[in-house]
Amino acid sequence: MLTLYVIKNCDTCRKARKALDGKGIPYQVHDLREDGLSAPLLEHILHRVPLVEALNKRSTTWRNLPEEEKQEVDANRARELLLANPTLLKRPLLEIDDEIRVGYRDGDYDDLQG
Repeated sequence: MLTLYVIKNCDTCRKARKALDGKGIPYQVHDLREDGLSAPLLEHILHRVPLVEALNKRSTTWRNLPEEEKQEVDANRARELLLANPTLLKRPLLEIDDEIRVGYRDGDYDDLQG
């Protein structure tokens, strides 16, 4: 079964859910805010998604971080920030077998079948 990692109040996540529902594709939802982002789950994601692609530096959460926290973010610091602020993870993330697709735009799931 597919897993869709979301934040419930995210408009793009809602669009992704609607697209999957419209195609009748079964999936489970993991809300990063409610269900959390553990270190093992983060490593699972980062094994499939490059860190630079996973960290959302355009998010409100990123913009609201103190400047000193945003300076010189290496891989370890990025992991710390993601674990402390799961909303820094780009989303939605759709896990299909051993692949994770990042983000959603109309048509992104057209190749999937229910």
